[in-house]
Amino acid sequence: MASSRKRARPDVEESQAECPFVVTHPDPNEKDKKAKRRRQESVDSQQQSQPPKILLQASPFSPLGKFKDANNTMDRHYQVQPYRRWMEMTRYNSFVLNGVKYWSEGFIFVANNSTIERQKNPGEPVQPRKKSDDDWVARILEIRASDEHHVYARVYWMYWPDELPPGSQDGKRFVQGRQSYHGQNELIASNHMDVINVVSVTASATVNQWDETNEEEVQQALYWRQAFDVRSMELSSAELRCKCNRPENPDKRLIGCTNDECKRWMHDDCLIHDALLKTHARLGTDKPHKPAVPVKNEEDGEGAKRPLSPSETGAAQTAQQSIDVKPEDQQTIKLADVENALPKVKPEDTSNASVISASEPKRRGRPRKSEPNDPGTARPYEGLFEAVIKNDLNPPTIEITDLRENITGGEKTWTEPVHCLLCGQEVH
Repeated sequence: MASSRKRARPDVEESQAECPFVVTHPDPNEKDKKAKRRRQESVDSQQQSQPPKILLQASPFSPLGKFKDANNTMDRHYQVQPYRRWMEMTRYNSFVLNGVKYWSEGFIFVANNSTIERQKNPGEPVQPRKKSDDDWVARILEIRASDEHHVYARVYWMYWPDELPPGSQDGKRFVQGRQSYHGQNELIASNHMDVINVVSVTASATVNQWDETNEEEVQQALYWRQAFDVRSMELSSAELRCKCNRPENPDKRLIGCTNDECKRWMHDDCLIHDALLKTHARLGTDKPHKPAVPVKNEEDGEGAKRPLSPSETGAAQTAQQSIDVKPEDQQTIKLADVENALPKVKPEDTSNASVISASEPKRRGRPRKSEPNDPGTARPYEGLFEAVIKNDLNPPTIEITDLRENITGGEKTWTEPVHCLLCGQEVH
């Protein structure tokens, strides 16, 4: 029989709200086996009191993402102990606390240490409740009471990302705590069940489910997109973005590819990282950045001049005798050589600052693993170059700044166009 992990209550007397009930999660199959054995061993088993029923809580959460097991459900079997005392209480649709009505299936803030400290210092400015060191958040599943002084709520806890325990599984990775894609106002739905005394409720909460496929949706209130199954310690999947296949952090802007055949969104840190890698590979620690000189045609006017022939004025003084060139002595300049000598850049993402870089050559062999929160591992450009995406321009550009102090003869700041990290097209 597995019992629920009850959230630790502070030792401060003011914060303690007496709750005599505990939620357990027995295996219904195991219970049936034990019941059969008891009936075989006892002749008067029919006269014995009916054992507590194992109930099933259908999850109110339907995440859009998936678990590894496609048949996984957030539903849980449970019992509340002491069972008879819980079942004998009257069930209600709502309760009123300090003039505020709270409904079953609604979201609530629940007091913890930070809440008590805030109540002890009412003169301090009120801060918005959206951090894990503030109130807990829960969803009411059921309300029961024996009288107006004994009112209890069975709840599913919403986790702040910081509360993800060690060993939590996010896709193929084991994680703990907040990840790079978790927003400031983000919660995680769970099937972690408890019974609480409603006097610990501090306020009602507004929590929305975020549909990541709706690119126009803006998250302003508390929201959730992932669910956490406390039995398997697994997070449901989140929508993957960019070349790095990481989820989106809604607090950071993204840059979308304007190619109709691509239309992918890219992270600002991926664009910046890629651009700086390309800049460092091209300039290293000692080469100055020099802008490419445009090639002019003869039709451009005075800027383009052809060599003088002997029949022209001044030719006798400036022109040398003609020289025969044999085919095997001819040298050919390939267009590819010119292109490889010029810097290339790739598209970037958004945020107040972001950057771009050129497409990397395909490599054979087993792909390397990158750090969970990083678009790449090595950052050889740190302290040498920095970059930002200028989102106020149309089209956006990447501004790269040379931080090297002993480099002369080149530009210290320049811009490059933004290219998509996936299809290579310039972002307009």
